[in-house]
Amino acid sequence: MTVVYEDNHIIIVNKTASEIVQGDKTGDTPLSETVKQYLKEKYQKPGNVFIGVTHRLDRPVSGLVVFAKTSKALSRLNEMFKTSEVKKTYWAIVKNAPKEPEGELVNYLVRNEKQNKSYAYDKEVPKSKKAILHYRLIGKSDNYFLLEVDLKTGRHHQIRCQLAKMGCPIKGDLKYGFARSNPDGSICLHARRISFVHPVSKEMIEVEAPVPPTNLWQGFQVI
Repeated sequence: MTVVYEDNHIIIVNKTASEIVQGDKTGDTPLSETVKQYLKEKYQKPGNVFIGVTHRLDRPVSGLVVFAKTSKALSRLNEMFKTSEVKKTYWAIVKNAPKEPEGELVNYLVRNEKQNKSYAYDKEVPKSKKAILHYRLIGKSDNYFLLEVDLKTGRHHQIRCQLAKMGCPIKGDLKYGFARSNPDGSICLHARRISFVHPVSKEMIEVEAPVPPTNLWQGFQVI
C-alpha cells in the first residue's frame, strides 16, 4: 500500500491487487491492520490505534481505499457511501470493445453467497438489486481496450459482473468469463479516482491513484 492522502480524520491508500481490505478466512494480514501499524509507528502511539473501514475493494482489484481515523469520520463516511455521496471512478482493461464507446448500464444483480459471485439480469427478479454504472472507452492497445467506469451504485462485484454481461469481461477475471488469469493473480480493475466532501472539514477531497507499475497497464493510446 501507498498513502496518497492523510489528515486528522481520514487516510486514503492505494492498495495493491494482493491485499485484502478486511480480515477473512484466509487469515492473511488485512490492509486495515497494515494501516494501523503505519499510524502506530508514524505517530509513536502506545496502545491500540483506531481505524474504521468505510468500504471495500475485492482482493484482486487495486486502487484507492478510504479509512476513517476517528469515529466521527467513520459514521459520516459510512452514511456518505450508503447514499452514494462518494464519487468513485475505476479503470478497467477488457478484451472486447463495447458496442457503443460510451453508455450507461442498468442491470439487476443477484448475489450468490456460496459462489461469491453476482449474476446480472435485464429485468428485476427476486432478491435482485438495481445496479447502475456509466462507462466510457478512453484507450486501446494492440490487444485490449481501456474503459473508464463511474459507479452510480455499489453492489457486490458490480463492475466485474456488469461488464461481463455486456460482453466485456475484465482481463484476468476468470470468475466472470475471461479466458485466462493474470500472472500476478490480479484482475485489471483499478479504483482510479475518488472524490467527496470531507466528513468533518467539509472541504472537497479529490484523489487519484497511479495505475499499477506492471506491463499489464502499459501500451495504451488515448482515444
